[in-house]
Amino acid sequence: MLKKLLIFVVLLMPVVASGADKAKKDEPVEHLTDEQIYEQLKKLALVFETARDSFVEEADEKKMLEAAMNGMLQALDPHSSYLSADDFKEFNDKSQGEFGGLGIQITSDRGAVRVISPIDGTPADKAGIKAGDYITHIDGEQVFDMTLNQATKKMKGRPGTKVKLTIISEGEEPRTITLKRDIIKVESVKYEEKTMAGMEDDEDADKIGYIRISDFGATTAKELNKALEKLEKKDVIGYVLDVRNNPGGYLTAAIDVSDAFLDGGEIVSTRGRRETDIERNFAKPGDLANGKPVVVLINHGSASASEIVAGALQDNGRALVMGSQSFGKGSVQQQKPLGDGTAIHITIARYYTPSGRSIQNEGITPDVEVLQSKVEVLERKESLYSEASFKNALKNEESEKKKKDKSDDDDDKELTDAEKDALDYQLQRAMDMVRAMSKLQAHASIVPATPDDPIAMEIDAGDAATSDDKKSDDKKSDKK
Repeated sequence: MLKKLLIFVVLLMPVVASGADKAKKDEPVEHLTDEQIYEQLKKLALVFETARDSFVEEADEKKMLEAAMNGMLQALDPHSSYLSADDFKEFNDKSQGEFGGLGIQITSDRGAVRVISPIDGTPADKAGIKAGDYITHIDGEQVFDMTLNQATKKMKGRPGTKVKLTIISEGEEPRTITLKRDIIKVESVKYEEKTMAGMEDDEDADKIGYIRISDFGATTAKELNKALEKLEKKDVIGYVLDVRNNPGGYLTAAIDVSDAFLDGGEIVSTRGRRETDIERNFAKPGDLANGKPVVVLINHGSASASEIVAGALQDNGRALVMGSQSFGKGSVQQQKPLGDGTAIHITIARYYTPSGRSIQNEGITPDVEVLQSKVEVLERKESLYSEASFKNALKNEESEKKKKDKSDDDDDKELTDAEKDALDYQLQRAMDMVRAMSKLQAHASIVPATPDDPIAMEIDAGDAATSDDKKSDDKKSDKK
């Protein structure tokens, strides 16, 4: 038995070692000799046999070995893990864009479970769970040192059943909430034309293309191209690309989304453990937004693929990034099936923005920091000094009745989409910026050229380039 177990573990080790990431520079790795590795594997087998034979209850060998493999991978980083056959199947079901659960993306953080982001419109999102929250208990059971797969399993279940979570938000007391599980259908891209708050009834108000990407799945790029095609027909002046609370997804989807707004240049590079393990991805000709201003909205719930897009458009000078510092997940995971229905997720590389910045543990810094805020009205609607302010002033009975009716209506009324937009401070500032960039762009196009003025000569050169771009736009784009 001992000999068979040693052979199994030795066969597993090269698979794990091939995906190991670089250690931190301030913690150099002390490599073991082959003889030392063999001695450690013997010790592992001895621990297994002793625990199986001496534990007070009958031991579950499969559970013990899977926990050992998972622990081995999670010792590398929070995103590497072992997937049992059930976990592997659930992961593939989730990748198809529909799964059962609460709609919450989580990660491991020093033994605790931390929320990366809730998915739009899911039970977790509706319950007010936010990026950065910590989950301490699931159905009354502590989650400390629970693996991500175990925590995820406990939150999943048959749609309609309930689960109780204890949540800690920064600066707040712990709270326990009960959520009802549901079928989670991920709608990757939503889009519409918007106007600034208070200008909805103005027919001449600038129309801004709003595109919300909630995650990066297999169909995201196709959905985005369709959104851009329809919004361009509505003659919008520019775009707000909203990837707030987007936990990421497929690397290929992030590359294709960035490519839709770029006419060329590098998008992202991935770099593995060896100096030769470098892969660069470049944009193809054809900007589907036709050079119109773009603002990318990010926050601390924007992770992974979201950060690739924000970094690519920022470094190429194609978009202005607004919001707050992003999450900082700059690593690439690969799924490696083990041939028996199980698999491992292993971190194989870090990714870098076109300027060579690593996003890992740093995130994307916005060009313009705009923290989510609440607008406070400083001017009173009614003056302190009026007929109504006098003592014993006669009441207006009709007015009092209208006020009461209005108050009753307000209690029952749910906010409209336009009212929600008006309360979204970051979105309003992003649309403000798109309008400003559009006007600046329009102003630059009509600046009179003066050949003797070196600045004007630069403008002429820019106009010539713009003219060439327009000619190329008449041709069919290479992007479809």
